[in-house]
Amino acid sequence: MPRDKTSNEHQGYGFVEFRNEEDADYAIKIMHMIKLYGKPIKANKASQDKKSQDIGANIFVGNLDAEVDEKKLFETFSIFGNVISARINRDNMTGTSHRYGFVSFDNFESSDGAIQSMNGQFLCNKPITVTYAYKRDSKREKFGSMAERILAANRPYSRPMWTGAYKAPQVPQSSQPPPIPSQSRSFPPPPPPPPIRPSLPPPIN
Repeated sequence: MPRDKTSNEHQGYGFVEFRNEEDADYAIKIMHMIKLYGKPIKANKASQDKKSQDIGANIFVGNLDAEVDEKKLFETFSIFGNVISARINRDNMTGTSHRYGFVSFDNFESSDGAIQSMNGQFLCNKPITVTYAYKRDSKREKFGSMAERILAANRPYSRPMWTGAYKAPQVPQSSQPPPIPSQSRSFPPPPPPPPIRPSLPPPIN
């Protein structure tokens, strides 16, 4: 936990390292926006880790009710896939919600599904707007372009994040049935038929 060099007081954030990625993902799902000593904490992956996963599947969620917080936003959209981050834009002084937010997924299939399913739907009795977000350096260009999709498809394979999906148990190698012989396998030729003996004429009396 980083601390101030002069006062030795912590700076309000810290880092936790897990043994594997599945444990870290589970901790984020459980602890994000849970109150600790009366304050809701934000549990996300470290910035460098999030940057490596950010492929441009970032959506804008508008017309939110004032009661919708980061946890509600995360839980609503996590049903479509792995959510990297979910945040509400707030006033820096009062913390009041500006009634819109952003959700980032780790793949375009999830973001496409969220837009198709949630745009115009009601959340806390208000119809919300869900679309791809505009990029910070451009007011006209949105995320989700074909170029970003091609780059994401050509990324090297990485270990998938835990989603809680059930996986069928693997069959032990010893209990698997024997392989079927290939059609090209050669077999020995059949034995030749027995020789035919000529019949003798009947005896002459």
